Amino acid sequence: MSNRMKNKIVLITGAASGIGAATAKRLASEGALIIVSDVNNELGSQITTEITTQGSDAIFLALDVTNESMWQKICCHIENEFGKLDVLINNAGLLFHIPITEMLLTDWHRLMAVNLDGVFLGTKHVIPLMRKGKGGNIINVSSAAGIVGSSTAAAYCASKGGVRLFTKAASLEYAQDNIRINSIHPGPVVTPIFEKMDGWSTFVTQMGGEENVWKAKAHSTPLKRVAMPEEIANAILFLASNESSYMTGCELVIDGGFTAQ
Repeated sequence: MSNRMKNKIVLITGAASGIGAATAKRLASEGALIIVSDVNNELGSQITTEITTQGSDAIFLALDVTNESMWQKICCHIENEFGKLDVLINNAGLLFHIPITEMLLTDWHRLMAVNLDGVFLGTKHVIPLMRKGKGGNIINVSSAAGIVGSSTAAAYCASKGGVRLFTKAASLEYAQDNIRINSIHPGPVVTPIFEKMDGWSTFVTQMGGEENVWKAKAHSTPLKRVAMPEEIANAILFLASNESSYMTGCELVIDGGFTAQ
């Protein structure tokens, strides 16, 4: 076991599956104490058990990122329990493909609440905790769709583009406190976010099966494959560790060349 994250306390949102779960395991293997948080208590507890069974440290705390009082409670808990927070990974996200003319305002608000409000609330409430600890590190999971557009994903693109620029503005605001804030921009990744998506089954039917969907996603990238969550987790590890100590306000793109086209 390497220890690039030794003695670091790390909070990850949406950590019960996909990129969040892979990141939790990866950072734990590098010596971090992981606070796994998610709205899915069952899956979150499962990931936590997997980590502790491997001999690493993790706890599970339920968190709905759209709920400000839950953020306040979780930060109080972290302060009382650990006295500090080194890293926050704002990873919780929601995706759907709905044409703009068919999108309800409630759909739009629901997606913005998770993808954008969640990042704002997380940042707002961990900053005082990080200041007390004389510094910290926030990593916001945006998307390649926060850089380029994607048809029928206008809400998602708008939210992830918002995360990208929120990150840059926040990094300028808190650089003086020794708090680094960067965003990460994955391209197509094999994660449950798609299966949970509104309209996924319709999309799969239109494409003639799930295999064809993944083939199309793979072919949209120059590397002709989709990423595994672990590949994104490795990049998050770099941003979370001291190896990226001179990086703030940056966007790290991991998309198989998708946005280079």
